[in-house]
Amino acid sequence: MEERWDFDIMVCKKGFVFVHLSFFLFLFLLFLSSPFTVFAVSLKNNNDFVSENVNMNVSVSGMLGLDSQDRAALLLFKSQLQQPSQSLSSWDGFLGCNSTGVTCSNQTGRVIALNLTGLNLSGQVHPSLCNLAFLETLILSHNSFNDSVPFFFGKFSSLRTLDLSYNLFSGVVPSTLMELHSLVQLDLSHNILVGTIPFWMGNFSVKLKKLSLSFNSFHGEIPESLLNLLALRYLDLSHNYLVGNVGEFRQALGHINLEANLLSGTLPCFSASSASLSVLNLANNSIIGGLPTCISALRGLTELNLSFNGLRYGISPRFVFSVKLVVLDLSFNELSGRLPSKIVETSEKSGLLLLDLSHNHFSGNIPVTVTELKSLQALFLSNNLLTGEIPSRIGNLTYLQVIDLSHNLLSGSIPLNIVGCFQLLALVLNNNNLSGEIQPELDALDSLKILDISSNQISGEIPLTLAGCRSLEVVDFSSNNLSGYLNDAITKWSNLRFLSLARNKFSGALPSWLLTFSSIRTMDLSGNKFSGYIVDGNFNISLNFNNFGAGRTAPTVSSVTSTKLEIKFSVIVAGRTELSFNYDLSTAVGLDLSDNQLHGQIPAGLFGLQSLEYLNLSRNFLDGQMSENVGKMWSLRVLDLSHNSLSGQIPDNISSLGNLTLLNLSYNCFSGIVPKKQGYWRFSGAFAGNPHLCVEFADDGCRKESLPAVSGKTFEREMDEGPISVWMFCVSAFVSFYSGIVALFCSTRTRNYILQTKL
Repeated sequence: MEERWDFDIMVCKKGFVFVHLSFFLFLFLLFLSSPFTVFAVSLKNNNDFVSENVNMNVSVSGMLGLDSQDRAALLLFKSQLQQPSQSLSSWDGFLGCNSTGVTCSNQTGRVIALNLTGLNLSGQVHPSLCNLAFLETLILSHNSFNDSVPFFFGKFSSLRTLDLSYNLFSGVVPSTLMELHSLVQLDLSHNILVGTIPFWMGNFSVKLKKLSLSFNSFHGEIPESLLNLLALRYLDLSHNYLVGNVGEFRQALGHINLEANLLSGTLPCFSASSASLSVLNLANNSIIGGLPTCISALRGLTELNLSFNGLRYGISPRFVFSVKLVVLDLSFNELSGRLPSKIVETSEKSGLLLLDLSHNHFSGNIPVTVTELKSLQALFLSNNLLTGEIPSRIGNLTYLQVIDLSHNLLSGSIPLNIVGCFQLLALVLNNNNLSGEIQPELDALDSLKILDISSNQISGEIPLTLAGCRSLEVVDFSSNNLSGYLNDAITKWSNLRFLSLARNKFSGALPSWLLTFSSIRTMDLSGNKFSGYIVDGNFNISLNFNNFGAGRTAPTVSSVTSTKLEIKFSVIVAGRTELSFNYDLSTAVGLDLSDNQLHGQIPAGLFGLQSLEYLNLSRNFLDGQMSENVGKMWSLRVLDLSHNSLSGQIPDNISSLGNLTLLNLSYNCFSGIVPKKQGYWRFSGAFAGNPHLCVEFADDGCRKESLPAVSGKTFEREMDEGPISVWMFCVSAFVSFYSGIVALFCSTRTRNYILQTKL
């Protein structure tokens, strides 16, 4: 039988030698004509082989590698960079398609994407980069590139994505960028760009879907062309200096963020985006007028932030959103009338996570319907004119993490049902007319970190059961009618940073564990009836009171440090699956035991707390002498020991405390001479009422009549009106709640809780 060989590519010849020559010649020609694809051709022997066609794509990185022209361009670009962390070290050997940040085409071997985000790069962008003629994606974000945006970027004719965000680019946007007709995404946010937003920004590319120019210094109005760019879906012009009215956008936008500008006028209806708009953030502007009901007709809306504007009048009953709404923030406006009884169409199906109507002029009761928003995680109704009681069914909101009803006119007691909010992190009810006692059952809130019930009319004792609230960090019970002794429940709050029991009716001796909290920053027990001695114990346990290491020199400027606690939890908001709830505790490091009935000597160890910024032991019955250790309190800004029975000489080294801004040793029994050279003249009235103390104010020596005749009452008024009452011995617990890694708002606004503001 005649033997015959066939090629599956329809080439058929007789003769073995000719077949082999033809086969290799064909492969060679095929390779030349199509260098990026090789066909593996199988020979078929009719007797021995099964015919099979094979088409195999071979990766260019394995066959051709990076185009030599592009390699040269990248290496020249790299030569001008500073990279302290050597993040582009993979370019030092053989720079190829698998090197850091480089992506090649599978067909040509040319660079189509360069992503160098977050590599700690700085320096100038070399013009050689524009030799990457086929570049479609250029991402240089989260670095430290400076100078102006390179004009030659306009030569990237194929570019679809340009991301230069989070750098130090300055100057104006170069007009050459209008040549990027294929651009789909442009992100120049978080730079130092100035000037107006170019007029051509809305029509240079009909394909532009995403534009972010946030966190720059652009001024002027929003170009009219941006209102008509039909392809645009995402617009972020926040944190600039834009003026003028918010225009009526004519495209189906999904995301609008114009926060923190100087925009004015009234709210448009965004009618063209009625079905598509998901995020609308116009916070921190000067928008006026009422809330048009057409805003609630945005059926796809998940986040609405209109905070920090000049919105007025009441909210219409027809202002009702779809169940898709996740965030509603209307805080810091001038809205009035009653709180809306219906926020979403179907409460039981609502996905609302954050409701913030704080800092307005709302009045009346808190609607019971609020307790039907079962998904709610943060409720802010503070600084309004709300009356009535806290809804008894508030415990139905089992997902609540923050409740802030402070600075209202609420009455009644704290509802026992609130323990149903077992995930609660912050309960802030200060400055109301609440009464009753602290219920022992509150120990069920074992996740609670901030508990502020100050400036109410709450009475009774601190329940022993509160020892169960082991997570507490900020506790403010000041300005109430609480009484009794300090029980050991407080010792279980091992994470305590701030404690204020001021202006109550507590009595008894100060316990030995008083200053044994390692994280404590501020403790205020002033204005009570505590008696006995200040226990002389180990004052070095508090890291904040005494954190100067051995050999550390005294600081020239004392600063108030802050700490942050961040809690993360999983939800689904606008495609993101992470929300953050965090607060900063920032306060002067201080101890206030003033206006009590304490007696005996001041322990020397108390004067050795080198990080203490504020010490007030005034208006007690303390006696004895001041320790020389006071000269080691390098951070001390305020020292008030007035209205006691302290005696002896005033230590000379007090004058060396460079941070000291207020000193009051008046109305004691100090004696001796205070030399003029020590500079005590800057503390007016500091030594008044010490009949045996002689202060040098003139060149002719010490004279009694040179003593400043300042009464205790006058000095007290001077303190109240002085700068210390503004900043000293106060706590700000900043609570913010925002989505995603950047968050639930597109803004990063913080919320301030002033827990103690009066000396």
